[in-house]
Amino acid sequence: MSMTTAQVFELAKKQQLWAGHLIAAEQISEASLPNHSPIDNNCIGNIANGNRQDVELAVSAARDAFEHGEWRRMSPAERKVIMQRWCQLMQEHSDELAALDCVDAGKPITECLNTDLPATIETFEWYAETADKVFGKVAPTGADALGLVVQEPIGVVGAVLPWNFPAQMYAWKVAPALITGNSVIVKPAELTSLSAYRLTQLAYEAGIPKAALQLICGLGEEVGAALGQHMDVDMVSFTGSTEVGRLFLQYSAQSNLKEVVLECGGKSPQVVFADALINEQTVEHILSAAFWNMSENCSCGSRLIVHASLKDSLLALLKEGLKSWKVGLPYDPEVAIGPMIEKAHFDKVVSHLDTAKAEGATVVAGGRIHEEVGSGWYVEPTIFDNVSADMTLFKEEVFGPLLAITSFETEEEAIALANQSNYGLAASFYTQNIHRAFRVAAAIKAGTVSINGFSEGDITTPFGGYKQSGFGGRDNGLEALSQYTQTKTIWLVN
Repeated sequence: MSMTTAQVFELAKKQQLWAGHLIAAEQISEASLPNHSPIDNNCIGNIANGNRQDVELAVSAARDAFEHGEWRRMSPAERKVIMQRWCQLMQEHSDELAALDCVDAGKPITECLNTDLPATIETFEWYAETADKVFGKVAPTGADALGLVVQEPIGVVGAVLPWNFPAQMYAWKVAPALITGNSVIVKPAELTSLSAYRLTQLAYEAGIPKAALQLICGLGEEVGAALGQHMDVDMVSFTGSTEVGRLFLQYSAQSNLKEVVLECGGKSPQVVFADALINEQTVEHILSAAFWNMSENCSCGSRLIVHASLKDSLLALLKEGLKSWKVGLPYDPEVAIGPMIEKAHFDKVVSHLDTAKAEGATVVAGGRIHEEVGSGWYVEPTIFDNVSADMTLFKEEVFGPLLAITSFETEEEAIALANQSNYGLAASFYTQNIHRAFRVAAAIKAGTVSINGFSEGDITTPFGGYKQSGFGGRDNGLEALSQYTQTKTIWLVN
């Protein structure tokens, strides 16, 4: 039975929301952790607290399912039909799933309903359609042989998810891994496990075998590390911090050299050239890049690099545009900015705010902490001017609503500033000069570069980063399928 948003919110108030393990084995652990919503820091229920034994049971079941179970052996068309049935169930439960992400992550309900859940369903629908439409190859041999190049599922896949887009990141990992015939074990972030739990339950209702898709809740240092270190996990796809991404590379080296795909941090530039068309849409894109999802977004355009001749006029427009970015309880459909995910992260963002002031940056818009709202972890969208490239705010990822403005004079200077980062996930820039557009797009070191607007692309385009933003592969697009498969050559001698 599908719940409405109001029913989910009511259960949250009664501390009756639960996310548990979904493992195809008996005798799983019964330990649990209290789950506090960042909206008001009240307990909304519990999540299971997994351990290494739970991981061992899940991996054993996943391996058996991969070697002997039905999911891998189904025709691609059969897998497609089941996944399409799952998509229909997601559609029927979309209000419920959106509300779960709202209370669990503090995301504005409007964003959950109108952006996250539609994108989640679209991802599953798109990969379902690839099942029987992606082909192998026949090598150009002579008459004495036939050479086939085929893709086979890689095996047991660990999908370790971040907390900022719970349902959507579940889709980005699970959809391509599952449709290619793998056995998948999902480890959601301990801060946001509710929608992953519900999505997996719906998968079973659609007909996906339980051993082919399992869920283990719990802490990263326990469950995530155990997946990374396990000798019978063939591949891990991780989205999260660069620090934890490094650990997964170590886990791979120390265990079975499993494949690892990382999508990590970012410090994305937005560059506005002197010939840019500055209108209402431009202002909306710049603000969305900077503050969408409370800036808890790896591709957040947190560095605004503006030609000196435009800075003052653009800044005035940004300050005016910020007036519509309402801060408040994310239950409210009018709210655009909810809380930071937890107290420790809130403290980190406030520390960056204080450091920017101490280093000489100037607050020109926002800057308030809304301690009177809910948990008190509400940071107003804040614009800092006079940010130089040696300041902490220019260099370090904040993951909170602080936008740094830096001015430039020449195209070469703008490119150098844009690339002056250890990260390279995304970038956007604004110009009406088509020649400049091609030059700058080629020169910026980032996995996704958007021109005259902010975008991460869509499901058809690969998403991932350069430098310390990414490693080993891409999410989305047909490119994502390759990281969940092995390439095999079959050579038949006549």
